[in-house]
Order: sequence, then structure tokens, then C-alpha cells
Amino acid sequence: MDKQRTIEKEASLEGIGLHTAKKVSVTFKPAEIDTGINFIRTDLPARPVIKASIGSLLSQSRSPRRTSIGSDSIEIHTIEHLMAALAGLCIDNIYIEIDNDEVPGLDGSSLNFLETLSKAGIKEQEKSRRYYLIKEPIFAEEEGSAIVAVPSQEFKISYTLNYNHPLLKAQFLEINFDEGAFKNELASSRTFCLESEVTELQQQGLGRGANYENTLVVGESGVIKNKLRYPDEFIRHKILDLLGDLYILGMPLRSHIIALRSGHSLNLKLARKIDQQRQRYSLGGVGVDYHPQQGEELDREAIMKILPHREPFLFVDKIISLETGKHATGIKNVNIDEYFFKGHFPGRPVMPGVLIIESMAQVGGVMMLSPEENRGKIAYFMSIDNAKFRKPVVPGDQLILEVQAGKIKSRTGLVHGRALVDGKVVAEADLMFALVEG
Repeated sequence: MDKQRTIEKEASLEGIGLHTAKKVSVTFKPAEIDTGINFIRTDLPARPVIKASIGSLLSQSRSPRRTSIGSDSIEIHTIEHLMAALAGLCIDNIYIEIDNDEVPGLDGSSLNFLETLSKAGIKEQEKSRRYYLIKEPIFAEEEGSAIVAVPSQEFKISYTLNYNHPLLKAQFLEINFDEGAFKNELASSRTFCLESEVTELQQQGLGRGANYENTLVVGESGVIKNKLRYPDEFIRHKILDLLGDLYILGMPLRSHIIALRSGHSLNLKLARKIDQQRQRYSLGGVGVDYHPQQGEELDREAIMKILPHREPFLFVDKIISLETGKHATGIKNVNIDEYFFKGHFPGRPVMPGVLIIESMAQVGGVMMLSPEENRGKIAYFMSIDNAKFRKPVVPGDQLILEVQAGKIKSRTGLVHGRALVDGKVVAEADLMFALVEG
């Protein structure tokens, strides 16, 4: 599996914002593993940090024709070309210090960002990248435009451009992504607008920093006061924007993205839907962000770095024994204030058998995902066999949860689990998981 990346040393550039025309300086700095992409407003008191994530996105009604992030009154606009460069270079972790509220437009492409970051050096880090594999098709549309993400083991974008303009007539381009493809086919493609749109955009307060050098202005007979870098530069820039917008998810995708006339608004609608799918699947599975060492005892806080489960659905208090990929033992203290005792059963509280099985499964998830080859994957239930419940579990009991690995393959895993109270088996079952990329 690929390793996470940051930059080796600090690097800077400056310019003006395409929409605000404000002068701005940007400094890139290396960041630690799992830091993500973080913008720091150095011109504001306390140097507030805005993480590039779905949760920080500003609405398109508030920030049209660009991708912007913010929190409260703190905003950072037009991040898409920089985000595309980070995606193209596979940079996962970086600090971006910025002294104004818009990323510089530079030449209207990602080229200057790519060159600056490349000169800073790309450094691999000692942890694997986490990919999100689209599980089922996701579709979004608006005003005659559409976009869909379908499952794929690779990442590629197929884009159809079709506008009522002689230079923007129907055309199709498909890009299979790697670093070479981004640098050679996308990075230098520039943003564009129609000549007929210029006055309206300026009346809306947009494009104040745009000129004929950093924006391709398309007239009826051709590009005004500039030349194309590619015959199909317009569609290439649309794919560049889409790449940058999707990187707001915080991890690379494994998916085939098919887009028709998609722009920032629709791109971000798709990103939100992908994030919703990711969260939905994570709630039903076991994830891994933290890798325990052989023999390490894990408390509840450490367990929550491995499992996505949270109250009231976390049923392991401690892992007291762990042998990577072979067996694990956990503890669940059964307290009278557990939420399920309110209805199961009033006056005679008994822990539901399905939750005892779930407790075993959570211990099994820690064990299965600890081997190097399974790190970054998620485990989902496929079947539960030979389940037996031998004795009721009541408040005050301490469940000892033992799981033993059976056949563990690259895509599936079988474990046998036992739950004991006072040395006696109260439940047992064979559990089968599917292992998929996280």
C-alpha cells in the first residue's frame, strides 16, 4: 500500500486572488502523519486553522464559482487549483500558511503550485495512505448537469463538455490518474469564462483579479489576447477542478467518476454524498486508524482509535491480550446503567445476546486489522454461525471476550469467539468478516 506523503522543506509563493484581487502570500510547511491539509490564517489573531474537509465547506450560494472553506467569520476562497496540485502529487499532510482570504490565482492553473511543491521535495511517511473505495453508485444532478461515482479499483475521471458555444461544443476526455498524468495532462490547464459573462461576474463582485493572462476569456471567434496550451484545454481544466474538489474528502478515492457539464456546485454535492456513504458504511464496520503493537494492552481511548464505534455502541472497555492476526482478549464491564437494560427487561435486566456477539466482533476487529497487510481496511459481517448462549449476562458481570483466528485471507476472515463470566462460557459463535479497503 502507498505511504502517506508530506513535503520535505518549507516553500512559499505569492500572487493575487482571482476574485478578490487581494495580494496574498502562501507558505507550505511539512506536517505529521494523519494531519491532513490545514490552512492557517496568519493575518488573523490566534492564527486560526481551517482544515480542508467536507465539514468546513462554504455553500455555493455564499461562495459561487469557486470552492471555499471556512468557520464562523473566517474564510479561505478558491482553493480548488491548489487542492488539485496536492491530489496530483499525492500529498496527504501539509500546513498552508496564508495571509489573506483567497488563495492566489497565479496563472489560473495548478502549474505554479505543482512546481513550488515539487521543488520543496516530496517525503514519504511511515504510515499507509487510506483510500475510500466507492461501495455502490452515487449520483447527483442539477440544471442539466450530472455526475456519478461508481466502484472501481482505480481512480479515473470521464468528462463530457457540452456548451452552446462553438469552442465549447461536445467533447469527451477520460484520464486515468497517476502523478505523470496530472503533471502532463492537467496541471497547466487554465480557468476560463465566456466573454458574455464578464460584465455580469464583475457586477457580482467576482473576477476582480482576473485578466487575459490568468483567465482564458472565450469570445465568439476564439480566445481573446491569449493562446491555448492544449487544443482541449477547457475540458482539461474542468477535470482539474473536479479533482481538486473531490480531494476535500481528505483521502484519495478508488472510483470511476463520470461527469457531464459538472462544475464546483455539482462536484461538491457529489463529494458530500460520498462522505455520507463513507460514514454510513463505517458505522456498520470496523475501521483502523491506529495500529497496536504486539502484546500491547489497549484502554478505551486506544480502542476508539481503531474502531469507529462510539457510545452507546462501543462494547469493549479494554484489550488485555493481543497477538497480531492470531488471537485477542478483551473486557466488557456490564453496568446497571447500560442503555439497553431499560427495555431488556424492566425489573429483570439481561444483556441481549446479539450485543454479546457484537462485543466479540469488536475484539475480533482489533485482532484482524492489526496485521500489516490488513491495515487501512474495514471489516464487515458476512455471517454468524454456531451461535450458542449458555447463561444470562446481568449487571455486575465482567465479560471476558476471547477471539481466535481461523482462516484469514486477503478478502475474508473467520474467527471463533467466546464470552466468559467467572471462567464459564456464557456465549460463543463463529464470525465471518469481509475485508475491504477503507
